[in-house]
Amino acid sequence: MARNGETPQHRTGKEHQDSGTGTTEYQDSGAGGNGGQGAGGLGTEHLTVTREGATLILTLDRPEARNALSLPMLVGLYDGWLAADADDSVRSVVLTGAGGAFCAGMDLKALAGGGTAGSGYRDRMKADPDLHWKAMLRHHRPRKPVIAAVEGPCVAGGTEILQGTDIRVAGESAVFGLFEVRRGLFPIGGSTVRLPRQIPRTHALEMLLTGRPYTAAEARDIGLIGRVVPDGTALAAALELAAAVNACGPLAVEAVKACVYETAGLPEADGLAAELARGRPVFDTEDAAEGARAFTEKRAPVYHRR
Repeated sequence: MARNGETPQHRTGKEHQDSGTGTTEYQDSGAGGNGGQGAGGLGTEHLTVTREGATLILTLDRPEARNALSLPMLVGLYDGWLAADADDSVRSVVLTGAGGAFCAGMDLKALAGGGTAGSGYRDRMKADPDLHWKAMLRHHRPRKPVIAAVEGPCVAGGTEILQGTDIRVAGESAVFGLFEVRRGLFPIGGSTVRLPRQIPRTHALEMLLTGRPYTAAEARDIGLIGRVVPDGTALAAALELAAAVNACGPLAVEAVKACVYETAGLPEADGLAAELARGRPVFDTEDAAEGARAFTEKRAPVYHRR
């Protein structure tokens, strides 16, 4: 785990490989930070970072509060997004939650600086007042594909973070919803803008204006998530999807993702022009030539991001 308030650039950690599972946990040899945390690299006491192959796994890890958002979690999330994009060996990110929950929304007391959050976290938030929005993917979009693996509650702020992810899979007992209006609040994490762009407007307005919970099957039917899997298997399913993404050309994958978001809402002619600007350079890369060679030679391609 990271020292409280530490940024990725300040860490001097190394990766520790678990030979039994193939999962890497980021660690370093430094002393723990505020709150009695142990040694660690990326991550905080509420955000665990592991690695499986070319996939970085960010786990919201506050199960006693159903992974409600806290200062340590938000700082850890933002640092995780930055670290994933800075590491060329990372080709995808999986976002999930510990203890059978994804995220129950914002812990207002913790966000205000209460609880056990160390001063380093509060200093990070003061230094960048936009950090919590970046962590929640409201004001930040990672270059790498982000896959959400949802079990249990994914409500309020959880559903808002979900809208910043690219591919979404959920266990059959997962629950979704934007409950803010029921409490006289506004879903200010981006939902009034993003949700009607991601699912049909009538479904978006029903979710926003009633504040009711949605089952995983309902969420799939309206297009909020892509697939429903048996409980307890969402992470495994997400990692399978990540492996499929990782097998593709990374420059092509990142260009395709960028193009989808850049052209959203553009007139068709403008969108098609933007697609050419994004897509043509990909054909000139060594990876594109490698993909063609591998197809001809009937072998798996080996991409080098160039």
